[in-house]
Amino acid sequence: MRATATFTVTGFTPAELRPEPAVSTGMPVGVATMEKHFEGEVAGRSATLFTAAFDQSTGVGTYVAMESFEGSLAGREGSFNFAHSATTSGADRTAEFFTIVPSSGTGELAGITGAGGMAVDADGTHRMWFDYELG
Repeated sequence: MRATATFTVTGFTPAELRPEPAVSTGMPVGVATMEKHFEGEVAGRSATLFTAAFDQSTGVGTYVAMESFEGSLAGREGSFNFAHSATTSGADRTAEFFTIVPSSGTGELAGITGAGGMAVDADGTHRMWFDYELG
């Protein structure tokens, strides 16, 4: 099954956490927490731990995120975790990874497995989809 949504980032808070021991690279690693709001066949909110090595001036970098979602997929209520990452050269997304964490589902989403993806439209609209099964 597939469920789609648009989402907005409703909170982004950089954390003071830094890798130890410190290693100097051409792009420092940063950590933040995020909150997102989803509308569509996926409706609800998520809390995210976000790690990135990213250059704001060029738009080049890579991120890794672990999200905890609560809400509904296609009308089924519950919660689950999913992880995703991607690399950008400033104009594209490559090396994308997106998976639902096995055994993380609750409520009517217990047993959820699968994958998904995300895209950003030219107008800035953020889209996400889940290709999932309920076990």
